[in-house]
Amino acid sequence: MTSIKRTYKLAAAAALLVAVTVVTGLYLGAQTRAQFTDIAESWTDYAEDPEKKGVWISSLRGYLGYGGIIHNFKNYVIRKDDAYRARMVDQLTQFDAVMASYLAEPLPEAERRALETIKATIDEYRARVEIAERAVNGNWPAERTDRLVKVDDTEAILALRNLEMLWMDSRARSTERIIAAVMRGETLIGYGFLAMVLLVAAALSIAILIALLIRDMRASNARLSEELERRRALQRSEQRLAQAVEQSPATILITDTAGRIQYANRRFEELSGWSRAEIIGETPRFLQSGEVPRETYADLRATLERGEVWRGVLRNLDREGGSYWVDTTILPLRAEDGSIHGYLGMGEDITEKRQAREQVVRAQKIEAVGLLAGGIAHDFNNLLTAILGSVHLAALDARPGSDLAQEVEQIDIAARRAQALVRQLLGFARREPGTPEPTDLCAAITEASRLMRAAIPPTIRIEGARDCTPVNVLADPTHLHQILMNLTANAAEAIGDADGHIGITACALEDTPKGLPARADGWVEMTVTDDGPGMSEDTAARIFDAFYTTKPLGKGTGLGLSVVQGLVQDMGGRITVESAPGTGTRFQIVLPGAAEAACAAPAAPAPGRGHETLMIVDDQTEVAATLRRALMRMGYQVEAYTSPRIALERFTKAPARHRLLISDVVMPEMNGIEMTRAMRALRPDLPVILCTGFNPTGVALSGGPTEVLAKPLDPVELARHVRRMLDARAAA
Repeated sequence: MTSIKRTYKLAAAAALLVAVTVVTGLYLGAQTRAQFTDIAESWTDYAEDPEKKGVWISSLRGYLGYGGIIHNFKNYVIRKDDAYRARMVDQLTQFDAVMASYLAEPLPEAERRALETIKATIDEYRARVEIAERAVNGNWPAERTDRLVKVDDTEAILALRNLEMLWMDSRARSTERIIAAVMRGETLIGYGFLAMVLLVAAALSIAILIALLIRDMRASNARLSEELERRRALQRSEQRLAQAVEQSPATILITDTAGRIQYANRRFEELSGWSRAEIIGETPRFLQSGEVPRETYADLRATLERGEVWRGVLRNLDREGGSYWVDTTILPLRAEDGSIHGYLGMGEDITEKRQAREQVVRAQKIEAVGLLAGGIAHDFNNLLTAILGSVHLAALDARPGSDLAQEVEQIDIAARRAQALVRQLLGFARREPGTPEPTDLCAAITEASRLMRAAIPPTIRIEGARDCTPVNVLADPTHLHQILMNLTANAAEAIGDADGHIGITACALEDTPKGLPARADGWVEMTVTDDGPGMSEDTAARIFDAFYTTKPLGKGTGLGLSVVQGLVQDMGGRITVESAPGTGTRFQIVLPGAAEAACAAPAAPAPGRGHETLMIVDDQTEVAATLRRALMRMGYQVEAYTSPRIALERFTKAPARHRLLISDVVMPEMNGIEMTRAMRALRPDLPVILCTGFNPTGVALSGGPTEVLAKPLDPVELARHVRRMLDARAAA
């Protein structure tokens, strides 16, 4: 420590000496430069300015003296010779030029007054030139002329003498200034030599001080080198440890015993989005996503309090509000005496692994739903066909407006909702393709509102159907109906038993929505809003995920909105949701528009009655019997069979007896397509209506006309197809 203090003192002394030397040199240099400047200015005053004034004063002396302006004026008056006049005029011009140049200079007041006196005298002579000319031309007597042109030039002569004296004084002062400046310069040169001597002495002193400084520095450096080497070894060890921790693929947090964060590595910053500066001193509670059971955190705290290692999986929040999964290990940090002074938490990001596993599970669920939908669609649609047919027959017998008619209508609504559910499952599994066509959106809204009013509490109002402005969309009517039913049903379930309303609006958009292509027929926006409790941001973000539901077990499948999104996307549109807790929910659906003329289609006529003999083949007794009763009410003669082989045998005995065949496609022993081909081998022109729960495409049958209808069958629609095919056959 003493050596370091002495080194500081030597360095300070050397710095002070250098500073004094530099300041002295700068001062002497500045003074020398000032003296040389003074000498230059003095010489300028001596050589340039007085020289000009001397020339001007000499010229003025000539103009006032012998042969000058006054002399030539008087000779002209006395001798009347024009040569004197001409010289006088030239001299006046030269006098004016000299006087103008002289007066243009910055002059002392005395010098300027003298010049003005001389100029005034010459101006008096100039003013009397005209009188002199008249006197000469008129040959006036000398006494008269002299009296008229006489000028007193005494003051001008005195003024000229004053100018000469001022000029002489100026030259004398300039000379004295030059001499004084030179003498001061000689003195500064002496000081300069003295400063050089002092500078040499200062340099020697600095050299001695530096030598002493170097000696002390070497001694200190030797001691510091040993200390530095020891610290470097320790630093390298710590650096390797820090690099391992910092570059670890696992997140690492170190906290004190109170849970306050003391350190976080780079991987934690990257994964969570939080910087170290933001979290140091905080507790890890800000990482809790709310999706980890409280029991897990309680077990974590209890384990650490026992001084044991805790292992588990946590779902943490990142800074942007998202979440990630971490396989976490937390262990206590112990001092040499065994006491716990902190905790070390290490985590492995397993988000992608869990997402991959969830996607596999989701794909398996979707596949299972697809298989389930395909497996039950046929049987379920057969049941619905029987129900719808029976409802139709009951409605024909019920008195309009009676309680029985209302009950029949409720059964019809329930059956059609079941029909929509089957189509929803088939649409989700992509088993039932849609056929876009120009569709009246307002009519679809009105129909959905009518069906939903009978299925929701009376405290919920559905608004917008009556005030809907006619607008057309390019969509599959059935799929559009599914979309409306799902959205209104979800809105009603969200409101529950409380008072509320559901609003449905539709309008054509003037501009193309952002992110969608421009279309000649434009785009149409439909909104479905409710004043229910609304949703959180996390729920709104996941609401279109398959199997995601916020409803209690047994109250929902989690497929409705996923199906809606798929149907909207299949139509080429998009669906978005806006919601917040306490503000209700708003679904916005953008669908492709359709030309109004394309939607204009005549209303379907009521099915005509008939008397022809028809054959119905369906392996489900209820379906065959229901269709038979419905068509018989229309006047037809109907034979119904549940075995395709028996039906084929009866047809073989009398191929011309039956005017039209109505057959299921999927049947045991023989499917409907095989049976139809066998019948047409006997009678090629046989009209055929095939019914299926799968709505297959690409059915190719040679021979007579063939139509494919999707189950469940509406008896009225079936009768309409039957009548049209029979009439077409008769016309051919």
